[in-house]
Amino acid sequence: MLGKDEPRCHCGAVTSALNDPKSPIAIPDFRFYWVARFAATIATTSMVVVIGWQVYDVARGVYGMSRSHAAFQLGLIGLFQFLPLFVLTPVAGWAADRFDRRYMAAFSYSTDVIVALVLAIATNAHALSLPLLFALAALHGTARVFSGPAMSAITPNIVPPALLPKAIAQSSISWQAAAMVGPAAGGLLYAAHAALPYWIGAVSLAVSMACVLMIKPLPPTKMRRDIHPIRQMAEGLGYVWNERFLLGCITLDLFAVLLAGATALLPVYARDILHVGPEGLGQMRAAPAIGAAIVGFWLSWRPLEKNVGVKMLWAVAAFGGATVVFGVSRNYGLSLVMLALLGAADMVSVFVRNTLVQLNTPDDMRGRVSSVSGLTISASNELGEMQSGLAAALIGATGAVVFGGVGAIVVTAIWAVIFPELARARTFAPQFRQTGPEEPAAAEKEPAQ
Repeated sequence: MLGKDEPRCHCGAVTSALNDPKSPIAIPDFRFYWVARFAATIATTSMVVVIGWQVYDVARGVYGMSRSHAAFQLGLIGLFQFLPLFVLTPVAGWAADRFDRRYMAAFSYSTDVIVALVLAIATNAHALSLPLLFALAALHGTARVFSGPAMSAITPNIVPPALLPKAIAQSSISWQAAAMVGPAAGGLLYAAHAALPYWIGAVSLAVSMACVLMIKPLPPTKMRRDIHPIRQMAEGLGYVWNERFLLGCITLDLFAVLLAGATALLPVYARDILHVGPEGLGQMRAAPAIGAAIVGFWLSWRPLEKNVGVKMLWAVAAFGGATVVFGVSRNYGLSLVMLALLGAADMVSVFVRNTLVQLNTPDDMRGRVSSVSGLTISASNELGEMQSGLAAALIGATGAVVFGGVGAIVVTAIWAVIFPELARARTFAPQFRQTGPEEPAAAEKEPAQ
């Protein structure tokens, strides 16, 4: 772990006025950040549950598609969310390092407000169609591509480096707690009135905008202004590519979750396999967040300190194993338990990876590196949904989920061999040299004590 005397130039946090807080939540700006993330996540996760149900329901009821073809439409939703991220990620990362990250996040939330309002109006008017749902999914993906690197890069600017592991855990609790409440609330609200989740989502997103704008102005990054933006965008990709440890962390999550994307097929399980309806779908979407939130609370109190790399590898393997059991389960209670377990395992992996990435990235590169990490996460989620939908169309929903879980276990074993740096990571101390394009090698940080 980083000591109190560790240099803090890369994190950019202003600590003198904070009188060495013992917890990130004692910092006012972090509280605004926490609430902003919570409100935005509870809105978007509740909306995503309803969108998935509506896509599957419209495909089956309005378009008369078979179960396999309707499941494929769920995969297309993931694809339409991913395409903007694939195209705009370099721009979003560069913008997060070039402009005020608070304004970027607020702009992204305002875009999602528009998505929520259009969905609410279309639902009330019974005017939903697959093209409209796909278009709004793409607009939501556009908002996410800019909010992701901006919000990720804000945390190290508002908390001291020594508190960053706890801040990441508490930030994850914000996300997981909202992801736990949001899907269940979305299913229940939809059952009460179809448009209600969207109206409430719009209000929650407006609260997020207000909170993120209440954070004090952030210290400007040291990003040079005399370098062409395209070259600066490329520097972010190059930085990740040239650091094997960082590359291994990011790509492990990419390929494991890409294969084991069971959540895309939850509407199929809820409607046609477990027969639990939209209320059950909301509970199933919330179950991974419950497991992750429990682990997140524990990590915020007792962060991992030893053998963090090995624990990350075992967590990804456990994620795959829980996915396999969920795929073959026909008992609703067992299915919920397996979803909670895969969420808990994923939380351990996310905590280790995010902490290592944040502590090993210079602040003037943090937006671009976060955008690359965000792209891989989105690729694993959205393209994972596409893969799951296509696999379900070919071998059925159960076969697709089981195949993905086994694939995640295999990927973990392969990555442990080709990236031995991951298993050798004992603590969160820097695992590689921070010699980005703006920073000479002589300015390295001292080894962590």
